[in-house]
Amino acid sequence: MIKYQYSKLGFYGVVMARLNILHYPNSQLRKSALPVETVDDSVRTLVADMFETMYAAPGIGLAATQVNVQKRIVIMDLSEHKNQPQVFVNPTILEREGEGEMEEGCLSVPGFSETVRRAERVRVSALDLNGEPFELEAHGLLAVCLQHEIDHLDGKLFVDYLSTLKRDRIRKKLEKQARLEARAA
Repeated sequence: MIKYQYSKLGFYGVVMARLNILHYPNSQLRKSALPVETVDDSVRTLVADMFETMYAAPGIGLAATQVNVQKRIVIMDLSEHKNQPQVFVNPTILEREGEGEMEEGCLSVPGFSETVRRAERVRVSALDLNGEPFELEAHGLLAVCLQHEIDHLDGKLFVDYLSTLKRDRIRKKLEKQARLEARAA
């Protein structure tokens, strides 16, 4: 039996690999993810690879769509020591409450952060790595991260909450950076 419990060193029984993170304005980021039919070893391996990728980036959250996998899977670890991984398979926001603003960044929009207005509290349902359903009430940073990552699953990015001018400026800078990197390679 393979044990898929996350430790500080990684998932036991799974060889981890770093995945490529798509960058805005890549059109693949606009696709809606499909529900996971069965939480099986392939899903657990993907989750392990996503954690490896997120920690190396470094980041605090990652949606499968950001690594060009169109499945409804979100991972995050908001802990200071990166030892409290959370997995959400087929997450759905059931309730939203209040409103607040927080500065957000994104591994798919590297080098940029902006203030975004979102719900202050959310209640989410999802499956865990054993395929068991659970619900979670979240507030603060966890609520913001859940909304941010679930948006990714629906083809939406935090830049969509910005003015057209700011969004276009970010897109142009990232496109220019990609062209320069392509020439250097």
